[in-house]
Amino acid sequence: MLTRRRVVGLCAGGAVAGTLPAVATGAAVAAPLTLLGYDAFRHHVDKFNAQDPERPLNLIPNAGAWDWMVANVPAFECPDAELEEIYWFRWWNYRKALVRTPQGISATEFYNRAPVSSAVGHHVMEGRWLRDPVWLDSIVQYWMAPGPDGSPPMDVLKYSGWTIWAAWHRWMVSGDTAWLQRHYDDFAAYYAGWEAAKMNPDGSFWQFDVRDAMEESISGSRTEPHLRPPLNSYMYGNAVAMAAIARLLGREDDARTYDAKAAGLKRFVQDRLWDTDARFFKVRFVKPGQPDDGQLADVREQIGYIPWYFDLPDTNAGYEDAWAQLRDPEGFDAPFGITTAERRHPRFRFHVVGRCEWNGPVWPYATSQTLTALANVLNHRTQGQVDAGDYLHALRTYARATYRDGKPYIGEYLDEVTGQYLHVDLERGRYYNHSTFCDLVINGLVGLRPQADGRLVVNPLVPAGTWDWFALDGIRLRGRTVAICWDRDGSRYNRGAGLSVLADGEVVAHSAQVGQVEAAIA
Repeated sequence: MLTRRRVVGLCAGGAVAGTLPAVATGAAVAAPLTLLGYDAFRHHVDKFNAQDPERPLNLIPNAGAWDWMVANVPAFECPDAELEEIYWFRWWNYRKALVRTPQGISATEFYNRAPVSSAVGHHVMEGRWLRDPVWLDSIVQYWMAPGPDGSPPMDVLKYSGWTIWAAWHRWMVSGDTAWLQRHYDDFAAYYAGWEAAKMNPDGSFWQFDVRDAMEESISGSRTEPHLRPPLNSYMYGNAVAMAAIARLLGREDDARTYDAKAAGLKRFVQDRLWDTDARFFKVRFVKPGQPDDGQLADVREQIGYIPWYFDLPDTNAGYEDAWAQLRDPEGFDAPFGITTAERRHPRFRFHVVGRCEWNGPVWPYATSQTLTALANVLNHRTQGQVDAGDYLHALRTYARATYRDGKPYIGEYLDEVTGQYLHVDLERGRYYNHSTFCDLVINGLVGLRPQADGRLVVNPLVPAGTWDWFALDGIRLRGRTVAICWDRDGSRYNRGAGLSVLADGEVVAHSAQVGQVEAAIA
């Protein structure tokens, strides 16, 4: 793992042999693939490079982008040309966010600014699929580990986050228990920091909408603290992850403590943020230290889906009724994506445009959270509100929204009807690393879902009859190289008709239909 001191030395003295992967200095080695060949996808990166008004501020310039991607990125192909292109574009864009700072290697949100903590959870969930662990090791090191003066970055508690949950899910891919051990005290300090800063006496958390990175919302305020689904759900997820990590490391007393914290947050979210009439999780207008008057916001907002990102709601208790709004054009369904507030509300898109408002426009940040939550619902719950077709539709729409003037582009947020990006300074948001996409393809669409017990569950969210083929190849999982393909008649990949999962070139699971299969990987 990169230590903070070693990376500071890099900043001062240039590249040090052995500190960064070879690809950072232009000497990449192609990773072995089972089903696909990287050369078939190079045209994507050549196109992105040719279209890009490059500003060479990042660690790996465009000239090294393809080498970096070959060394790190799983290969993916599908019949949907737009979706495939945006998959490769988002990895190309993720590479642009990697920077060397005085405090270490990290990932930026804005291309030309210092890293901020609002999207660290997204950075880790997306980056967990990179084959070389140094990138995620260094990002987590930057945010979690104490620096030379004994303190982490000042920004680490500025924005609500789910970094511990994301780190636990990174472990499910890597199996690197020593990495969790090294950061256990850092994770515990991060959790305790939030408790000291924002926890109420009952164990719930308050927050401003702007510190959830969701400013100018219908229900929220930059100055009035409220009880909001984001931070309370994030801290539930962080507590669940801390309990799991503690058990893995043999710290049973700690595990029970975090179990109790998670149980309390689950009760709070379900008992006090659920609107039984609207059938939705909402913001509650209670200030810290004041009596609870029971007032919930009168608007459904996309943040009401965040509890499912962490599998928080009880099953078979009616909470999945909320997902009916995802399909409803008066709810959250719009031509260019999932809106941040229900479209029927009288204050939808109620004021200034182009200043980061969360009162209705489509935000990739929130789309990533909602689609991760939707994949959890479709994998873990029996309900009749949504299906795999809704997931594929939303992901395709997200891909279609990742264009500007006919060229791949990811910015801050966009108009839900026209698809036009809205910020007054569109160059400010170019390369905006504030969301996931590749994780939604890998973990959601293709359905590669590693488990803590070493099993690999694969459950593609591709409706039957939709595609004749797709493949994901070059996933490094618990020390093995995994590939997944669907081949309706067996003629494309020559591995037989149906769904196949391969580990180190050998078929470990197969199904004649698109559906869930399992294999022991670890």
